[in-house]
Amino acid sequence: MYVPTRNLPLVTPDPAPHAMFTDPAAAVSRLQALYDESCAFLTERFSQSLAGPPPEARYRAFYPEIRFTTTSFAGVDSRLSFGYVAMPGIYSTTITRPDLFANYLIQQIGLLIENHGVGVEIGASQTPIPVHFAVADRLVTVPHDGTLDFTLRDVFDVPDLATTNDEIVNGFGFTHPDGSAPLAPFTAQRIDYSLARLSHYTATTPEHFQNHVLFTNYQFYIEEFETFARAALADPDSGYIAFVGPGNQEITAADEALPVPEKLPQMPSYHLKRRDGSGITLVNIGVGPSNAKTATDHIAVLRPHAWIMVGHCAGLRNSQRLGDFVLAHAYLREDKVLDDDLPVWVPVPALAEIQIALEQSVAEVTELKGYDLKRVMRTGTVASVDNRNWELRDQRGPVQRLSQSRAIALDMESATIAANGFRFRVPYGTLLCVSDKPLHGELKLPGMASDFYRTQVARHLRIGIRAMETLSGMPLDRIHSRKLRSFEETAFL
Repeated sequence: MYVPTRNLPLVTPDPAPHAMFTDPAAAVSRLQALYDESCAFLTERFSQSLAGPPPEARYRAFYPEIRFTTTSFAGVDSRLSFGYVAMPGIYSTTITRPDLFANYLIQQIGLLIENHGVGVEIGASQTPIPVHFAVADRLVTVPHDGTLDFTLRDVFDVPDLATTNDEIVNGFGFTHPDGSAPLAPFTAQRIDYSLARLSHYTATTPEHFQNHVLFTNYQFYIEEFETFARAALADPDSGYIAFVGPGNQEITAADEALPVPEKLPQMPSYHLKRRDGSGITLVNIGVGPSNAKTATDHIAVLRPHAWIMVGHCAGLRNSQRLGDFVLAHAYLREDKVLDDDLPVWVPVPALAEIQIALEQSVAEVTELKGYDLKRVMRTGTVASVDNRNWELRDQRGPVQRLSQSRAIALDMESATIAANGFRFRVPYGTLLCVSDKPLHGELKLPGMASDFYRTQVARHLRIGIRAMETLSGMPLDRIHSRKLRSFEETAFL
């Protein structure tokens, strides 16, 4: 933690004692009250510091926290992959943005109370809220350090990357400084950091993100998504209520104009919303595993129910045709961006629920069944690499590895998205469309690409949307199965 260079007296809100709750909604209301009090305190003091003379005190407020203690080894219904702790002990997690996560928190706290018959304690934690995060939603901007009349870190807490790490999700045996075990997969500071990054990269606020996320690597999919969204808004029985684009531009009627920002963000995101958040978000992550990791690193804190890659790939088999689909059932990871967090020897398995939803959606949209489905879709290993021009190298190396792995397609994002889904316990899948066959002389040239885009993108996107609609109708415990859980897991999903 940063140590100020000036010996200023510390001023904090009045301490908030912990209170026991057995009603999850009441517990979340208390979390909201504590969070609002801390943020209001910091916002007021920060605004005063900007307008007045240099402050003569150090101001600090704390995230609220949930603490849970159980002394019993009594078994619980372990058919669920979440909602309980595996053994007696003290568990805790800091909380941010209870308004954004209210439904999630009520559900997770409710399962914990139901499964163990013990209430949760709600109170102030010992983790300071960085001033940047406290004022972010209160229309106050923190100037760059050096432009103020005082040294910011002498007076307010600032983001501390040492407390935003991923030791919990990486399974490194993390415990909090007070000895309690983690109750949730992410700390409040980690979540706040990702919420800020999401707004920056996608130009939409986290409130608009839906529980089912499609990733793509081409803008053409965005255009088709808007077409689909407008048709859905025109259908009163679709269940969709709004469509949101970058800049938080929102329409609720099919014929409304959707303003386009003068400058698109790095990863434009579009959201076809349902009232309960079960709609679909589409993110154009662009090309490359670094972008794929960045997007999934931050979207993961929203705890989506599934994410699926629907992009283009190189077909590696001569029997494939341009426009064929590839349903990944395994991944050859040569993207390199996750090697330190998830070693390449860790298997990233296909998830039955996602695979079935995708295969059924291909059958519905193409109107092909059974053996005839093999005309347009193959299931196999997808290789993801970090070199867009891999085919220009001496092919004896990469082609031999691809053949040994039985790979049928190659891209730069799918394995990263699947691996980070495995790492973050977010159900994942991949359905790609063959856009070129570089090993067989069919390159992605402008004329070929234009014809391909016209005929294939709309159908491919409809398949992804249909799969997500199927998954949204499944019970949560079926989607979030035990396959993604390790030996020691957090109670919260």
